[in-house]
Amino acid sequence: MEKNQKLRFAIIGCGRIAPKHAESIIALEEAELVAVCDIVPEKAQAFADKYKAKPYISYEEMLDKEKIDVVTIATESDLHAPIGIYAAKKGVHVMVEKPMAMTLESADELIRTCKEAGVKLAVIHQNRFNKSVQLLRKALDEGRFGKLTHGQATIRWNRNDEYYAQAPWRGTKLQDGGVLMNQSIHNIDLLQWCLGPVESVFGYTRTALRKIEMEDVGVAVLKFKNGALGVIEAASTIYPKNIEETLNIFGETGSVMIGGIAVNRIETWEFPDCEEEKQKIFASQESDPPDVYGFGHREIIKDMIQAIREDREPAINGEEGRKALEIIIAIYKCQETKQQVILPFEE
Repeated sequence: MEKNQKLRFAIIGCGRIAPKHAESIIALEEAELVAVCDIVPEKAQAFADKYKAKPYISYEEMLDKEKIDVVTIATESDLHAPIGIYAAKKGVHVMVEKPMAMTLESADELIRTCKEAGVKLAVIHQNRFNKSVQLLRKALDEGRFGKLTHGQATIRWNRNDEYYAQAPWRGTKLQDGGVLMNQSIHNIDLLQWCLGPVESVFGYTRTALRKIEMEDVGVAVLKFKNGALGVIEAASTIYPKNIEETLNIFGETGSVMIGGIAVNRIETWEFPDCEEEKQKIFASQESDPPDVYGFGHREIIKDMIQAIREDREPAINGEEGRKALEIIIAIYKCQETKQQVILPFEE
């Protein structure tokens, strides 16, 4: 590939999150959006018209006919792995929305296929690229927290019956999952990214208010291999609208709390002798994003482009994306057995 040659992108799935993909691709000089796909012809055509790309209703036909370098997959969740596997076998690099698969077996097959095909695989956990989260991660890497004690990942959002009625697959066990798998997975990813490998999980889930097959409320306690503890609270039942997505990390010599609607705003930053640093951080913070998806999609797509050009792993590769999935599936297992689950485990 020529050094200045643009990477040719395609988007599969023209629904709720797809505009974030399209706008991010178009904004990057190193990329161009050449094709889009949705099984609903009207959606594919409208999306293609808006973003000046070629529409398809079959991803197989699109990947067969078009010269695509990278595909981003934004379909219903149970199709993420099968489509990614098909694309990898065609020699196309794969970016997949969360969750990367609905089962660990499917996730592992996707990871294995991409490796065998020699293509890159990136899982879209864009909140790792939030400026607030990047500052937190830097402090962790520098050891400023001392001994880590505990952390908390909280999602308090509203997804009403009208949201779930938009598509028959929403809230189902096989195609979508509940609030943990769909809404909270980003924050669970951040919690484990900050506190490290998980040793054991215990949790409960409940379908409290929404007319769906899976949970609209979930809570869990995690024990990390370094001795730290973690708490997950996830709800799509919050009245009357989204309130917060919060990540809190605490240690012997540090406390950081990140809030906002998309874990985007540092609310507490406490380390020894940090007053000047704290004032600079608070003065330079971004305003809330227009929606819960945040600002990170452009950065994660940019990282994928750089990974391809530099022949390195993407920042959030398949193995990284699998970690939050394993925690959630373990919580579901706890609900079935009423017992803690030791990680790693087999479904």
